[in-house]
Amino acid sequence: MKVVKVAIIGQGRSGRNIHGQYLLKDPEHYKVVAVADLIPERRARAGQEYNCEVYKDYRELFNRRDIDLIVNSSFSHMHAPITLEILKAGFNVLCEKPLAASVREVDRLMAAAKKAKKVFAIFQQARFAPYFLKIREIIESKVLGRIVQISINFNGYSRRWDWQTMQDYNGGSLLNTGPHPLDQALVLFGQGMPKVHCFMDRANTFGDAEDHVKLILSGKDHPLLDIEISSCCAYPTATYQVYGTRGGMKATNANNAEWKFFKLNEAPKQKLTAAPLRNQEGLPTYCGETLKWHEGKWPDESAGAGSAAYSAATAASSDMTGVFYTKLYKTLTAKAPLEVTPEQIRRQMAVIEECRRQNPHIYRK
Repeated sequence: MKVVKVAIIGQGRSGRNIHGQYLLKDPEHYKVVAVADLIPERRARAGQEYNCEVYKDYRELFNRRDIDLIVNSSFSHMHAPITLEILKAGFNVLCEKPLAASVREVDRLMAAAKKAKKVFAIFQQARFAPYFLKIREIIESKVLGRIVQISINFNGYSRRWDWQTMQDYNGGSLLNTGPHPLDQALVLFGQGMPKVHCFMDRANTFGDAEDHVKLILSGKDHPLLDIEISSCCAYPTATYQVYGTRGGMKATNANNAEWKFFKLNEAPKQKLTAAPLRNQEGLPTYCGETLKWHEGKWPDESAGAGSAAYSAATAASSDMTGVFYTKLYKTLTAKAPLEVTPEQIRRQMAVIEECRRQNPHIYRK
């Protein structure tokens, strides 16, 4: 079995705590052979943790011919330019989100990847979150009927003062946290470009980028997507709420989901009437009926919290990175198609670009 040799640019929270830590756990498929980072302490730590070569300048990686994949975990505003350099140097690349700041940048990267004939992947691991896969499964089963609205809340309360709050670094909630719920939302929206309505605010941030986003995506014959990404929500609600014509679903957080629905053939027969409604005593009344609800939960608690199935399901909620890298390995070694494609991320970037255009009080350029 081929072991993919990896170089990582950056040893911050993504480069080390996500990519590096996972790759160390999968020596059967991946081996970190080089790391580049500007900070001496990080280079020294990386050399010890991965037993690899370390560099201050990422361009030194381009002199090596034993690298199968370069992971770009640099500063957000450097994702696009460094990825472009990697592709032009003739290497496969996995870029952290946010990929870019404009559709034009994405187009430039896609053209470079096509010319170089190299794999161009973007790290959107939330696409493979187990709770999201369960939501997709239930929606696609059609037991909930036609999906009217999906509300997605990536909310909480916090104050931030790091570089990810600065526009010059491609900071702000929409580009930092936003790619995760937005990628999921566009999968659920389906094909085509949605209509975009976006409202942004700066509330608790110490930077000049937004930390509160309200985003509505709509389109004919598509569900309405209501997305919130906020750092000023002291009472966060369910991460997901799905509204259907025959039921609904919610995921309180990443570790559980529940749904209920009724079957049309089991529902009482009703017909529209303009006559005032009366109860059995002849008094005015309101519409009322008893529906037989069918319910489900994930993980399946009927097996018991100590069961192997329950434990496996809850443990899987943190394995999005593993699923992503397993699929990427097949692309790199067996030419399997990417599931998260640059074209999909281009649509995401088009939405983000429109959000910025609609909020000139936040974005000066």
